[in-house]
Amino acid sequence: MTDKDNISSLETLIGYKFSDPNLLERALTHSSLSAKNNGIHDLERLEFLGDRVLGLMVAEELWRRYPDLKEGELAPRLNALVRKETCAKAAKALGLDQLVRLSPFEEEAGGRDKKAILGDVCEAFLGALYIDGGLKAAKGAFNVFWVQNFEKLSRAHRDPKTTLQEWSQDKRLGVPIYKELSRKGPAHRPSFEIEVSVKGYKPTRGTGTSKRNAQMSAAKEFLMRENLWENYE
Repeated sequence: MTDKDNISSLETLIGYKFSDPNLLERALTHSSLSAKNNGIHDLERLEFLGDRVLGLMVAEELWRRYPDLKEGELAPRLNALVRKETCAKAAKALGLDQLVRLSPFEEEAGGRDKKAILGDVCEAFLGALYIDGGLKAAKGAFNVFWVQNFEKLSRAHRDPKTTLQEWSQDKRLGVPIYKELSRKGPAHRPSFEIEVSVKGYKPTRGTGTSKRNAQMSAAKEFLMRENLWENYE
């Protein structure tokens, strides 16, 4: 598939066609390419703008979805939804990883899979949409990825132990039970093995240098096994 076909598919996906194709080209041009080609503008200024556009859209969505949450509860959710890793996932969902223009060196270095690059491209793309068609155009891309995955993405601000407890209580299964199975190593460098049990489910185990870390590990193993957690690191 050619870049033209990919761009057409992208515009169909978000329900918006650029009136100024140069804006889209700029949003997709990494600095590794523009640095060696005078006259080619890279995505950095659009990225700066897109970061703020994304923050506004996420803040509005949080405000509407969670009318009872306080500012201190909304802020960590916003951070999870706008973080670079989340933007990189959005870039892949939108197909921007196939469209970004890189220098030959960056291409060979695997630039199309680098979270930092993909995150920047995604933000620049949102900035370009905003300049070309306003907030309505940017929301077309926002709806495709962020809105469709909002609950899962917003959970990334929580630690595994808290997430498991909230899920267990929502399912009316009670509080997860943590049991210390072993403690090894010297006093200054212990290693704990912890098992977590939830009513009706097979227990999982985790290890760590403290009881809390081992509990977190066990909880994360449970969540990942039951497809309730995605590793955002």
